[in-house]
Amino acid sequence: MHILRAAVLVWALFSVPGCAGVALTAGGIAGSTGVNHTLSGIAYKTFATPVDELHFATLKTLGRLDMEVSEDKETASGFEILALARDRKIEIELEALTSKATRMRVVVKKGGIFFKDAATATEIIIQTAETMADDATKKAAQR
Repeated sequence: MHILRAAVLVWALFSVPGCAGVALTAGGIAGSTGVNHTLSGIAYKTFATPVDELHFATLKTLGRLDMEVSEDKETASGFEILALARDRKIEIELEALTSKATRMRVVVKKGGIFFKDAATATEIIIQTAETMADDATKKAAQR
């Protein structure tokens, strides 16, 4: 009986970490909500929404995250937004791909030219997507 318990314990110890690794990987992939990165720390996501709606949601998100918008200008293809968060400079480009699709590009620079904060860039995109989802839910509830 003790041998059976020991065998089950050894099996559990060796099999659980493998399952946890798979679960963490799957969770990490699902949690990224489709955000792509480049090696330079730039985060991208294409939204199925018009550029004006994404612009509004981005500004709302930056405000909710207490990130100060220092510049917000319209460009030929969309908008460029500059914001500040502590020692980070945030550059956001919204590019209208079609009338109903917009690409968001976020670069967060920390300190010098070479240091990028991809985690914060990704979080800004994820939080903007959540803002848009919350706004859509509120609009649907009002109908």
